[in-house]
Amino acid sequence: MIAWMNWTPTVIVFFAVIAMILAVMTVYEIVSPCTERKGFLPIETTRGDRLFIGLLSAAYIHLTFLAVSDITLWIALAVSVVWLLVLLRWG
Repeated sequence: MIAWMNWTPTVIVFFAVIAMILAVMTVYEIVSPCTERKGFLPIETTRGDRLFIGLLSAAYIHLTFLAVSDITLWIALAVSVVWLLVLLRWG
């Protein structure tokens, strides 16, 4: 059924981490429901909104690193994680 996908260990870890993030955020939302708030983003957002924006931003950060440099993607990952943490806290 999904034999056409290239399930390397890196791909498996990537999807497992995304699934764990979504599971943790779901449990966190059930335990401690949030309200919309306005941070430095120009819109009112919930934790889930900020997570989605952060994950989407991480994809663009990685694509930008691929397009403009030959630097290892581990640097892009570090930048993405820092950006996600800033966005979740103050976004």
